[in-house]
Amino acid sequence: MAKQLIVEFDGEEIPLELQKIDRTKLYGYVENEVLDDAGKKCELVTICGDGHTLAGKGGTALAYLSPQGQWCEKADLQPIGSNGQPIIPVKSSFDAPVPLTNTATPDDLLSHNIHLVYQLTSEAQHPKLLAELKQGTIYTFPFSYRGGLEADVAFLLIGADGNLFMLVGKPTALEFVGLQQAAAAVADDAADTTDETEDLLDFSMV
Repeated sequence: MAKQLIVEFDGEEIPLELQKIDRTKLYGYVENEVLDDAGKKCELVTICGDGHTLAGKGGTALAYLSPQGQWCEKADLQPIGSNGQPIIPVKSSFDAPVPLTNTATPDDLLSHNIHLVYQLTSEAQHPKLLAELKQGTIYTFPFSYRGGLEADVAFLLIGADGNLFMLVGKPTALEFVGLQQAAAAVADDAADTTDETEDLLDFSMV
């Protein structure tokens, strides 16, 4: 069963089912299967630092160590932002209804780097919300699937085919890279042409 996201619009709670759209659903996929001489399926393993020990799936893990080399539990760690202040984790958007109060312009949407697309479906009809979306209204809200350090930006809109979509992304960070002052470029072939012209002069005729 698809996961449901509950949005609140005009005093009504609307459950929406999410279906992730990815390249495999759009174009299909090809899976390569590697077999050994006996016809058995091969599995990917990791060679350890000693050069001969093989670690199979589930044989490796990440560990957190303090500057003194002591083991740290992940639950005891506190995330800190670039300003040195603690980061308050956000909850999952599925824990409580998401109010649809903020709207966005097409330029706002295009200024984000979209990395997830969901198609939304609902068993019930919601004519008020559909009417707003068909007029071109785009709703935006913070979205976090499982919860974490920070939420992404979600956009709720309707497609040309009448289906509802939720686009999830982050603001695009653009930085201009260039010279502070443009230097005048002198073509090398111009200098070479001048030298060749001088060589062709017959000074005996002067």
